[in-house]
Amino acid sequence: MAILIDPPRWPAHGTRFAHLASDTSLAELHDFARANEVPHRAFDHDHYDVPEARLADLVAAGAQPVEARELVGRLAASGLRVRPQQRVPKPARAAAELARRWQQLLPEEPRLGADLVSRWQEQHRRYHDTRHLVQMLGALDQLYEGATPTPVALAAWFHDAVYRGEPGADEAASAALARAELGAARVPVDLVSEVSRLVMLTVDHRAEPTDAAGQALVDADLSILGQVPGRYQMYVRGVRLEHPELNNYRFGLARLGVIRALLTAETLFGSGLGQQLWLDRARHNLADEEIHWQGVVENQTPEERSPGISAVGGKRWHGLPMYGLQPPPA
Repeated sequence: MAILIDPPRWPAHGTRFAHLASDTSLAELHDFARANEVPHRAFDHDHYDVPEARLADLVAAGAQPVEARELVGRLAASGLRVRPQQRVPKPARAAAELARRWQQLLPEEPRLGADLVSRWQEQHRRYHDTRHLVQMLGALDQLYEGATPTPVALAAWFHDAVYRGEPGADEAASAALARAELGAARVPVDLVSEVSRLVMLTVDHRAEPTDAAGQALVDADLSILGQVPGRYQMYVRGVRLEHPELNNYRFGLARLGVIRALLTAETLFGSGLGQQLWLDRARHNLADEEIHWQGVVENQTPEERSPGISAVGGKRWHGLPMYGLQPPPA
């Protein structure tokens, strides 16, 4: 076991926090945290933030005290460190980045840009929020070397502008919003039509081989799958938090359906550059997540497997975000 903990030097919430990490694997880190009742919400990309009061018992449980510099160095050497530019941006930073990008995209329409940012900031969003949009626009920068065509950039801005957790209906409403708002802004009709078409491709994430713009948009939306493992796990946590009405058993079954559909897809990324940038890591991330949810599903008690536990107030299933899969049978 190579569980590391550094001195508690980071002040917050009336105490000081230490970093708990593994230089072997995130799976080892999560197992140790779970065994020692460190809440999963304390996980932050490549470590857990733990309060000073927990230091002694975590060391007694096997965590090795090291200086902060050594912890960072061993994380980097293991390949598990998530560098600042790879992390989920803070909401305020994401909003500022979106304001900057909109000023470059449609500077004559500040009201529309502000309205779209407000939509992406809705409280029920945990993954499909401003941070997802920033990451997707960054992925488009990679695919287009910083020169994303206007229709593709606008399609990214609008693709989850309406988000209620209703696959298909959300995309249709987002496309309708794009047509209405861009039409009111006197954007050329052909450009509006292309934005609407591109938004609808995110229903099933399939673009024809001859559709370069569609492939780029879909690849950018799926690029989160090919991020470093710690960043990928933050994405999974965000998706999980968007479905509090499901217990772990029901969510795990549905998520396994998503994962297996992706792993068996003939083409995960349509563009050659998308494959080069994200395919190998995406397959590793998905395979690791499959193992996790398979273990969760197999270890649930009969009571936890009851379909009634997963529903809150009779809320109907809307499918998991991004893929619109149907629920597993009750």
